[in-house]
Formats: sequence, C-alpha cells, structure tokens
Amino acid sequence: MRILHVYKDYFPVLGGIENHIKVLAEAQAAAGHKVIVLVCDPGRGSRFEELNGVLVIKAGRLGTLASMPLSLRQWIYLARLRPDVIHVQSPYPLGEVGAWLLKPRVPLVVSYQSDVVRQKGWLKVYAPILRRVLRRAARILTSSSKYLDSSEWLQPVRDRCTVVPLGVDHQRFSPPAEPFSGPPTLLFVGRLRYYKGLDTLLRAMVHLPADVRLRVVGTGPMLVPWESLATELDLVSRVEFVGEVSDADLPAQYHRASLFVLPANARSEAFGMVLTEAMASGLPCVTTEVGTGTSWVVQDGVTGAVVPPEEPQALADVLVALLSQPGRLREMGVAGRVRVETEFTQDRLVDRVMQVYESLV
Repeated sequence: MRILHVYKDYFPVLGGIENHIKVLAEAQAAAGHKVIVLVCDPGRGSRFEELNGVLVIKAGRLGTLASMPLSLRQWIYLARLRPDVIHVQSPYPLGEVGAWLLKPRVPLVVSYQSDVVRQKGWLKVYAPILRRVLRRAARILTSSSKYLDSSEWLQPVRDRCTVVPLGVDHQRFSPPAEPFSGPPTLLFVGRLRYYKGLDTLLRAMVHLPADVRLRVVGTGPMLVPWESLATELDLVSRVEFVGEVSDADLPAQYHRASLFVLPANARSEAFGMVLTEAMASGLPCVTTEVGTGTSWVVQDGVTGAVVPPEEPQALADVLVALLSQPGRLREMGVAGRVRVETEFTQDRLVDRVMQVYESLV
C-alpha cells in the first residue's frame, strides 16, 4: 500500500502529533508499505530524506501565519504524488484543504486531534471549509469516545468517525523494579501552555502538607509566569522546575514520583499522552474533566481520580486523600498499567489504523 501522511512538521521536531506520525509511518514502512511523510521545511528550500524506511519530503515554506506554515511547494508535491490513501492530522488547514481539492479520488483519513479552541477569529473564516473537509473524508479518527461525544464539529459526521486511541511505548515506560520510597512527590510533565493548568496545581500545593513536593518537567511560554507564581505562593522550596529532559531520561522521571497530575483547563488538552506514559510507568493519575479524553484515559476511582478544572481546593482535597492511602495508590498504579497494555499500546494503534486503511483501499 502507498501511504501518504501530511502535516506541518515531523521528527526531529518534538511534539505529540509529530511523534504520533513517526510511530505510524515507521511501523507501516517496517511492514513493507511504501510510506511518504509530506511536511514543511523551516526554510524556503525543500529537502528529501529517508529516515528508518520512511521517505520524508520537507517542502519549503514562504512563511508562517498563526502557527501554520504557508507552503505552495507542499501542494505541488501533494498534486504529484500517487498514494493509495492520504492521512492528514487535523487541525492543519493547509493539508486538509490540499488533500480535499487536489486528490478528490484518493481516500482521505483525517486524524481529528482537537477542536480549534483559541483562534476564534480565524475559525470564522475556516469553519465552512473545515465542515466540507470533514464531509469529504472517507474516515475520521478520534482519539477517544469522550471527544467524539463532546465535539460539535464531529457530531454531524459521526457516521464517518472511528475511535482510535493514541499509543504509548509501554515497554520503554514500565514500572520501576522498586516502588518509589521518597517524600510524597507529585509529577507534572508537558509543554507549559495555558491549557495545561499548572497554575491550578500550584495553588493547590498551598493546601497540601508541607512535606509534599512537586516536580515540573518541560518548558514553554508559561514557564516564567508559573515560576513567578510559585515564588508568590512561597513554594520555591517545594516546587522544582526541571526543564526539558531527554527521551532516554524521561522514564526515570515517572519512577521518582508518587502521583501524576495533569490539571488541564481547556479542550485543547484532547487526550493527554503523558497520562498514558504515567500509567504505563505504574503511576496513578489525577486529571480534570474538560469534556475530552483526559477523563476517559483516566478511570475515576480505578486508575486515578478526575476532578473539576480550575478548582485548587477540590484538587488539593483529592490529592491529600490519595496520598494518605499508599495501598490504594499501588492498586491504581497496577490498574493503570493493565489499562495501557489493553488499550493504549503502539502496536494496537498501528493495527487499528491499518484496519481503517484496508477497509478503504
């Protein structure tokens, strides 16, 4: 099968969607398929590379507008290629519209990663086009049934949707040989953006016992404001901002914690891959109910807890209750690992996506 993946960036650019495409593309190439990834180069020139059996075409861009590349070259390559199926990650208007207009006879698979949440002005212009693209798609993949049920964009095309959860490398993220025995430690991992809700967790820390620590792994545009908030709340001695860590060192971060917390506050947090990493590592998880996959990945009372967003006291109450029950935390950690092995492995992800392709080609 000739498979074409379309998005704006690819490895070595780091990001959840970029890594998701890499996992799919390399597994498909290893299975003997002809796989091309068509993305945009940071500069004006185009480049062709072969990475682990995948042909990567990085089309030159003219510039960037509202985080979206502007690249006529990407459309030129898209028009010339002859795939059996096109797989576009959404939201990505350049790829969605290009596939719709230039390849009307090729089955189009759209991975609907998230609603457009913040760019309301831009969405008013693009909304009619997006609806047409979704109606044109042969299949729309959504990462959780919760997101499918809650997205107003997916409801009119529900008959075209298939739930395909994201996959984690469960062998790399595995429980430690010995359980963590240090002081009560909360862990946050992720890009420091507004919708991650770290400010809620910092405010909750004020209501936790003084021996509870928080380690923050990652960086991003909210780093300085949230460091300032930690100082303002007199939490400097209890909160550690680690910054970025390498892929090789990331599993160890999960091993050195008692509980994982993702206090998201908006639908921009559509799934929460870090939750699957934590669960694969044997960590119980606390997250929030924002109408997306976060409260589907984490089963309230089984693999962790789900609380309302932007409510520091409610979050603190749950954290205090869980940290006071080490036995229950261990049970939740075991249940989380089982859930990952059942639903969220990369092998299951690839198999489910290939089943969709085969039903269309």
